Amino acid sequence: MKKVLAQSFAAILAASAMTVTAGAQEHVLKLAHDNNPDPFDNPGHACAAVFANIVNSDTNGEVEVEIYPNDQIGTNAESVQMVRDGVIQATISSTGSLASYYPKIDVLNLPFAFSDNAATYKAFDGKFGKALKADIEKELDGVKVLAFPDTGGFFAVTTSTKPINTLEDFEGVRLRTMTLSSHQVIMNALGAEAYPLAWGEVYSALQTGVIDGQMNPVPIISFSNFSEVQKHLALTNHLFSPYIFLLSESFWDGLTEDQQNVVRYAAQSCVAASRGLARIIEASDRGVAGLREKMEVTALTPEQRTAMREATQPAFEKHIQTEYGEDAVALLELFKEEAAKANQSDYLK
Repeated sequence: MKKVLAQSFAAILAASAMTVTAGAQEHVLKLAHDNNPDPFDNPGHACAAVFANIVNSDTNGEVEVEIYPNDQIGTNAESVQMVRDGVIQATISSTGSLASYYPKIDVLNLPFAFSDNAATYKAFDGKFGKALKADIEKELDGVKVLAFPDTGGFFAVTTSTKPINTLEDFEGVRLRTMTLSSHQVIMNALGAEAYPLAWGEVYSALQTGVIDGQMNPVPIISFSNFSEVQKHLALTNHLFSPYIFLLSESFWDGLTEDQQNVVRYAAQSCVAASRGLARIIEASDRGVAGLREKMEVTALTPEQRTAMREATQPAFEKHIQTEYGEDAVALLELFKEEAAKANQSDYLK
């Protein structure tokens, strides 16, 4: 039923897209995402709200952004296709939603790639981000990549049976992953028993002991109340997956140069907003600070991270080569190079 409603709504949007009427805005930019419509609740909507505010204001209404949150017009993956078809003009997509259209996005799941959040900024704002943008645009007809907003930070691991401090601690732990083969490869390489499970089943599976733990960014762990059914939180920081902000290429081509410039710097500000809110949430009672009152929280030492990196990266690299071929391997190599440079750089050096 939901799919039928989404298709019906998509047809209505298609019929109304890019309508030009006397006294009205010249362009309507319909932007879809799957988060709550509160700019203080999540990085995705913080990004969308800042983007809309700047575009609406700085074009004097010539480009009017309309935001459709909470999958109002279909799933996140369906929104990607609607952008490609020109039904809507933009979406903020997760890597999982983009994967069915652009499988090489899996290279971003390189485990233990980054030393800190600042390093992720440098990698996605620099040479690798530009290369990834160009490759997505080459592979996906009809889209332009505007930016790579923050989703909420690094992944952490929660467990109910024992704390995770060392590589050996993963042994025998049944740990939920997304239904992504690379996530399963990584967890199995750590010694855990990867247990792919749909998101809607995770809490009950943790509660009943079907699984021992799961992995997600800290804000999601907090929002999902996993502290009610999990005792331990390990700040493993083993994965980082940004959003991908996609725009309809035909819509972009219909803008003036001045309007394109506004959209471009509005997207840059959207990224800054998503990163800022993600760091604030992490530090608030909705993040690590709040979870410390409910769970045992530990961070890995550099030596522990090195051991886990050495256990997982060879298996992951073999997975990329086997599943996606040489083009993906080349993209992964660039990712590794740029992540290494970012990890070694100093702030304002």
